[in-house]
Amino acid sequence: MVARIWIAVAALLLVLAVIFLWRNNISAAFVTAALGAAAWFLNYRSQLRARIAVDEREAFTEDTDEN
Repeated sequence: MVARIWIAVAALLLVLAVIFLWRNNISAAFVTAALGAAAWFLNYRSQLRARIAVDEREAFTEDTDEN
């Protein structure tokens, strides 16, 4: 769920950056695009954290099954 929120925020910020660029507001377009990139990286980070948590749970259950 969190990943979807971050990707939606990133897409919205990208659209806003294009609008600012179209209106010749270069500074606002740059800041908005940078925030969009940050939101995309936060999306990627949340996906990695979820994948690591699943892998750790699987490793823990494999360790307990062996004993």
